[in-house]
Amino acid sequence: MATLRFTPSPSPPLILSKPKHPTAISKLNPRNHHGSNKRFSALIASSYKVVLEHEGKSTELEVEDDETILSKALDEGLDVPHDCKLGVCMTCPAKLVSGSVDQSEGMLSDDVVESGFALLCVSYPTSDCHIKTIPEEELLALQLKTAND
Repeated sequence: MATLRFTPSPSPPLILSKPKHPTAISKLNPRNHHGSNKRFSALIASSYKVVLEHEGKSTELEVEDDETILSKALDEGLDVPHDCKLGVCMTCPAKLVSGSVDQSEGMLSDDVVESGFALLCVSYPTSDCHIKTIPEEELLALQLKTAND
């Protein structure tokens, strides 16, 4: 009679995917999520407290570093204006009161971003922050003005 012998195969390697956005560890390295910290930044899940002011009401959101402020606001049932969700149409403008966001996927000019304006659909928190929705016209006027500079 033949003896069946079971030999366990080695465990498959743990595969970590590249994070979409930088985390606390990757901020220590200027190369952040494009550099050598990929493995470590994928291991740390961060979330931030975001106070969103909309239509005179402040709502505190707990936003993961890999989700946009808009997506979390919509998940929480807030009726925030939006359209394309790609950072192009400028329907979800906001002014950053404090804190910081990564909106590198958006189409705002550097001058507008440096002035503290943001598009909620491409704003990933990189710290606790306070952000206030603004009329679309306010951002459009500034974006057009800086486009001519």
